[in-house]
Amino acid sequence: MEQESTSNVEAETPVGATTDLPHDRITVQRFRQSFPRARWSDRPNAWFVPGRTAGKRIGRWLAQMEAEADAFAEEKGMDAFAFDPIESRYLEAAASGLQLRTPYSRTVVTEIREIPLARWDQDRRLWTVPYRSLDDLRQRWLAIQEAAERNEPDVRKARREALKGTEEEVAAKGMARERRLKRYPVPIDDVPPFDRAIGTHAGVVIFTDTHGELADPDIATTFYFHPPSSGEYVWAAWRPGSLEELVTTWPARTPPGEREIARGWWLPDLDELRPARQKARSKRRAQQRRQEDQGRLETPLSGNRR
Repeated sequence: MEQESTSNVEAETPVGATTDLPHDRITVQRFRQSFPRARWSDRPNAWFVPGRTAGKRIGRWLAQMEAEADAFAEEKGMDAFAFDPIESRYLEAAASGLQLRTPYSRTVVTEIREIPLARWDQDRRLWTVPYRSLDDLRQRWLAIQEAAERNEPDVRKARREALKGTEEEVAAKGMARERRLKRYPVPIDDVPPFDRAIGTHAGVVIFTDTHGELADPDIATTFYFHPPSSGEYVWAAWRPGSLEELVTTWPARTPPGEREIARGWWLPDLDELRPARQKARSKRRAQQRRQEDQGRLETPLSGNRR
């Protein structure tokens, strides 16, 4: 029965791409004119465009819409910043826009990604925000500033020193050790489907197999969730999903119910898939940067060979 339900979920996944749009009548009307086959999907709460090239076509359309935006928006934002600037060591004003350079922080990345038209400059290792998005930046600046200050190297070092020998440090080290095992407790009589994205108390993962080893209830409760005492749980191996796997996963229509929460796994909805996709995308970019850096280091050496 599990294999049948899994194949049905995969069979329902259509070929195409989804996109969120501003909730205004003019934008939606222009979108429908450009994509007459588009339809609204309640499951991801977004517009779905069928076709293998749908993602590229949507990207070109969004770029065109951006180019046609208010021609004076950038100038207005620049004047507003000159009148009331954001004073911070993490922010610098340039002719091309606002530049943010902070210590790495997941909170900072999450906040900046919510700012319209914000972009990561890979070469200069900083974020750029156009002046037209100044109001959105102001709304999130307090969270960005505080997260950046918390992640300064000396502040992080002081936190680590303060935690030495405490119960918090022991718990954090135990959690890190457990996560490295890449295992998760699942009901012995209700194992999740393999090789598809699954929501869990530890995040969105892809289960690969289970060898029937019984999960220790104390370990499961301490590091994952409180399994029901009525059933037995086994350890299931998992791996992170690739960007392609997460992007092509069709979200669940509704959040998990009480039964799924108690069981420990469920089909993820769009709110869960989005951060998982962002993490996978960041991981992909980091891998590409490492490959590019390695290529630059190897090129001179290979050129000197005789």
